[in-house]
Amino acid sequence: MRPIRPGDRGPAVAEIRTVLTGLDLLPTGDQRDEFDAETERAVRAFQQSRGLSVDGRVGAETWRALDAARWRLGARTLYHAVPEPLIGEDVRSLQERLLEMGYDVGRADAAYGIRTARAVAQFQREMGLRPDGACGPHTMNALRRLGRKVVGGRPQWLRESDAIRQAGPTLVGRTVVIDPGHGGTDPGEVVPDGPLRWTEADIVHDLASRLEGRLAAAGVRVQLTRGPSPETCLPDADRAQLANSLGADVFISLHTDGHANPAANGVATYHYGTDNGVTSATGERLAGLVQREIVARTGLRDCRTHAKAWDLLRLTKMPAVRVEVGYLTSPEDRGRLVDPRFRDRIVEAIVAAVQRMYFPIERDVPTGSIDVSALRAVVVAGQGGGLSRTAAD
Repeated sequence: MRPIRPGDRGPAVAEIRTVLTGLDLLPTGDQRDEFDAETERAVRAFQQSRGLSVDGRVGAETWRALDAARWRLGARTLYHAVPEPLIGEDVRSLQERLLEMGYDVGRADAAYGIRTARAVAQFQREMGLRPDGACGPHTMNALRRLGRKVVGGRPQWLRESDAIRQAGPTLVGRTVVIDPGHGGTDPGEVVPDGPLRWTEADIVHDLASRLEGRLAAAGVRVQLTRGPSPETCLPDADRAQLANSLGADVFISLHTDGHANPAANGVATYHYGTDNGVTSATGERLAGLVQREIVARTGLRDCRTHAKAWDLLRLTKMPAVRVEVGYLTSPEDRGRLVDPRFRDRIVEAIVAAVQRMYFPIERDVPTGSIDVSALRAVVVAGQGGGLSRTAAD
């Protein structure tokens, strides 16, 4: 859809204003259908609160978030629908409530999937209700009567941390999906540079290919979400679904940034999270490791890590990060990014971060200390000739 932006008018704008009014971001009683400055401020406030890109326009992702925000927990019966799950803020509220009570719903992604239905059914059995996995009036009444079960830490953090610990420190046999941003008819940032023309899509695909080779050498199964020149550009939701269907252990999306001010520069890394503290614990840890390794190994300005609820991060079921590896619009960053040796350093940083994520926290190593060239898959005698560990283990 074409983004709805300031100056637009019509029924779509009126509907956006209705949702924003219901969220107390616009005053009641105003039925205008104009996207004025007041509406833009309200849209920006909504985007900020939902962890979306704050641009004051209503594109496809913001529209879906507005549509989901209509629902409040208890306003409708929730159930596992196939193939399209129910989506809404009521689902997210239910998931967060169940997480507080110690039930495993996975990520609070606002989608009523099979894992949420199973958690609801478990709660219903314990409360003596019919365990149908649907959240109707009786289940809501039981939820309202109970308080938190889990104290002294985030239950999802404990689950995810334990899963990483149980997996062991080796990279061999892991599945990593690498997502070179944009592609096809969407080149991303495009910057003319004398007789040359640099595009984000080409640079991040080259980075992804180099990262694929380094990870494969360490025994990792690697899948890219696109080739160098795909006919179409996959939506973020489809890229997340591809990673889920492959049962990926890690998802890494690569982008460059851009800004009207050429002085803007640096690297930033994003993980799933919302303004109320819900986050992917392992995604947050991986983002921190990636950010620190890249800054230490490349000297790019540290623009830190940030929680976002973009579809790409929200819908993936594994630790997922999006890395903005410099500003293509910055002469300083661009001069580095077009150097293949510099791109190799970025790749080394990401590989080191993925390896460190699988180290127990008490056995972590200093940033910049892993020799990525030493991470090679080796064959261990008695293993039937199969790859079983890395040389760095």
